[in-house]
Amino acid sequence: MTAATPATRRFPVWAPSARSVDVVIDGLGTFPLTPVPSTSDTPAGGWWELAEPPALPGHPVDYGFLVDGEGPFPDPRSLRQPRGVHELSREFDPRAHEWTDGVWEGRDLVGALIYELHIGTFTPEGTLDSAIARLDHLVELGVDAVEVLPVNAFNGTHNWGYDGVLWYAVQEQYGGPEAYQRFVEACHQRGLAVVQDVVYNHLGPSGNYLPKFGPYLGQGASTWGVNINLDGPLSDEVRRYILDNAEYWLREMHVDGLRLDAVHALQDHRATHLLEELAVLADELGGETGRSRTLIAESDLNDPKLIRTRSHHGYGLHAQWDDDVHHSIHANLTGEDTGYYADFAEPEALVKVFGHGFFHDGTWSSFRERRHGRPLDPDIPFTRLVAFSQDHDQIGNRAAGDRLTATLDPGRLAVAAALTLLGPFTPMLFMGEEWAAATPWQFFTSHPEPELGKATAEGRIAEFAKMGWDPAIVPDPQDPQTFQRSKLDWSELDRPENARMLDWYRTLTALRRSIPADAPATDVAYRDGVFRFARAGLLVEVSLSGTGLGEPPADAVAAFGEAVRVTRA
Repeated sequence: MTAATPATRRFPVWAPSARSVDVVIDGLGTFPLTPVPSTSDTPAGGWWELAEPPALPGHPVDYGFLVDGEGPFPDPRSLRQPRGVHELSREFDPRAHEWTDGVWEGRDLVGALIYELHIGTFTPEGTLDSAIARLDHLVELGVDAVEVLPVNAFNGTHNWGYDGVLWYAVQEQYGGPEAYQRFVEACHQRGLAVVQDVVYNHLGPSGNYLPKFGPYLGQGASTWGVNINLDGPLSDEVRRYILDNAEYWLREMHVDGLRLDAVHALQDHRATHLLEELAVLADELGGETGRSRTLIAESDLNDPKLIRTRSHHGYGLHAQWDDDVHHSIHANLTGEDTGYYADFAEPEALVKVFGHGFFHDGTWSSFRERRHGRPLDPDIPFTRLVAFSQDHDQIGNRAAGDRLTATLDPGRLAVAAALTLLGPFTPMLFMGEEWAAATPWQFFTSHPEPELGKATAEGRIAEFAKMGWDPAIVPDPQDPQTFQRSKLDWSELDRPENARMLDWYRTLTALRRSIPADAPATDVAYRDGVFRFARAGLLVEVSLSGTGLGEPPADAVAAFGEAVRVTRA
């Protein structure tokens, strides 16, 4: 079961402990639901629905549920929340859309160039429709896939997206589900795959009514909130809630892949992990439709089990983020060597990640004060590791939300680009990086509850005070200007220095396309300030200081000042 649609209109809902459940239909009244008999798929039962649908209008209706007389609450599987997460849900039939992307054959995203963006700050308007107008820029850049930060419904008007509480609904400020369908369609028409960032490890602090219906939450908590019930009593339906959500994006909304947020926070002690079930779902759906479906995990575990094949007792996910690559690039170009950067501050860290994939592969982590990670399996290609020099976390979770542009000169920015785009990993860019955008990307929220907004702002200051940052430079996440400052300034493209950097990124993406995506890095070395490696006949040399390589030779394939040169090996 996914949700009530005009095709069924029986308004099914799971509420296993309820004595009574009613559906409230705006303008029509309140109607009692009846228990649905248990089946082999739902042996524990707990589902309710209308025995006979009442006479309903031909247009979508707004509705909610009373559970033991309390409510009405939004549908846990709501596909649309036109008035916010505290209000009634609205029917939405995803299959009513007449898709025009039939010629899109999909693509395996392992080894592809991914571009991470946030709908609310990618354009001045902050909508899915306005983002469509900028897709040609991504095509000209050489992007293969657009990775969209979470769009699920959250309380307020703007947010990073990780405070979502209704995982099936698209935030109305972005345009709602119909705009999302138009966006995916527009991407496919341009040859761009779509990866949707989803959050299955926690729920936001406002508008989470799932506990009113059933045991969606489990024992213990992570940094972000109470854990999801993945292995406790009645957790079968909680897992089905997640699996159905993944299938909704991949099937109904035609998405090509999912980025799974912080999978290390998933507390699942079953013999078959949720991640393995998600991987099986994606592979089966890909086989059924003929379009590849890619699952990419965010994980700080450095555990190859995530991307190891199921035949070799892994979960069978297709790729995972590799923060070690980011930390090595960042520390060696900026000189930052505090916190988790401490272990990566020497060029040998770059040598190791380009040669072995992980830096921490069972080695001592000074930040964690323990050994961390394990070696990557020899048969796992580095393209299953997603690498980046900037992303939403590594920028937005800095005190001032400052990009590398605020710290590095153009030469070292060019080095970061070359290491990301010409390295042996699956590369990912963060929106605006390609032209050295000067706008920050800060942590912003719009909690309507004053006490929650105050707690968020004070918690942010306290967090950075512990890390030694000056509280005065930490922007108030509740200040609307924090959100406005984080929007890309597309007029920067008219400036010569930004146009030069964009041209450099286009040169690198074209060069990357000229060699096999899975070509490993060989002859990896560092000497006298220069880091170098070879890939598929190319020799890449970068100066970690951003200068000092000298004039590029006449036969250079690509070069950026005295910072980067690429020649034939």
